Amino acid sequence: MKILCVGPLWRGSNAGGLFKALGRQGALIEVVDEFYHIPLSSKILKAKILSKALRGVFIDDFNFEILNMTRKFNPDAVLVYKGAFVTPKTLLALKKMKIRLYNFYPDVSFHTHGSLLKDTLALYDKIFTTKTFGIKDYGDQLGIKDAVFIPHGYDPDIHKPISRETIPAGFFCDVSFIGTYSPKKEKLLAAIIDRFPVIDLKIWGTQWEKSTMPQLKTYLQQEGIFGDLYAAGICASKINLGILSEKVKGASSGDLITSRTFHIPAAGGFLLHEKNAESILYFEESSEAAFFENTEDLLNKIDYYLKEDQLRIEISQAGMRRANKDHSLDQRAKKVLEQMQFTPLN
Repeated sequence: MKILCVGPLWRGSNAGGLFKALGRQGALIEVVDEFYHIPLSSKILKAKILSKALRGVFIDDFNFEILNMTRKFNPDAVLVYKGAFVTPKTLLALKKMKIRLYNFYPDVSFHTHGSLLKDTLALYDKIFTTKTFGIKDYGDQLGIKDAVFIPHGYDPDIHKPISRETIPAGFFCDVSFIGTYSPKKEKLLAAIIDRFPVIDLKIWGTQWEKSTMPQLKTYLQQEGIFGDLYAAGICASKINLGILSEKVKGASSGDLITSRTFHIPAAGGFLLHEKNAESILYFEESSEAAFFENTEDLLNKIDYYLKEDQLRIEISQAGMRRANKDHSLDQRAKKVLEQMQFTPLN
């Protein structure tokens, strides 16, 4: 089966990890990487201004390449990862070519990632969602009848133990959170500082300049970490927090699991995860991961597990074994291919 994959390939991206896994399962893949066409990470002011001013031109170029590569590669299917910049015109052109269209949508809501998704998601033949509640949300809001839940997984090329000798010295800490800012996350992290004012806490991620809580300022690392540095951050932390995003516009629920749910144990990190009926399905509580129910429970478990070095090691090792057995992107890729009616390799 030939699949044209559309999405970012940067090292450590969830999209790139899934695409590689599809290839390992026997699919022949080609990739159109939106980052090659649309500058999304400009740093200096002039580049940011030009990127914004010419965004429409870059999007046109990206969509042109999807159709161009389709004609060259002649795929059986097109798999778009999120697809915030794929236009309805492009999808309709692909439909005229009689190509099956799939979208792997990994986020809580399609309302928070640009204006195109509300018009494009219903054009796909099938949606893969990493949110169990996404199936109903898509049906209620867009009339989508064919949506399938496939959870996130970990990339064995990225999310693996990192030798302590190669970890940057400034990464080691008692507790860390690696993820994008949100008000809920900010409040929980501030509560940790208030309870443990001398704790070695590190916060990596994007958009944390939005934080308004002064007690967090000295703990913000001012950047996200990705790829091997992301795995190094996990391995350097005694406790890795799995704090979930709250409910946002267009979603019937906040996150119940996220990619970190699987990345952290796979890299050999100790996971202290927000507890809900879904999150406890993947790792056995207190033996493969730890879970907290509310702020007070979080604080008590941080206090407890920081004192229990051997128990943390035992739990993290058991969690890694569980992740390796059940939660790799190869296992998720098998389900994707089965939904495409292609038999993956054993």
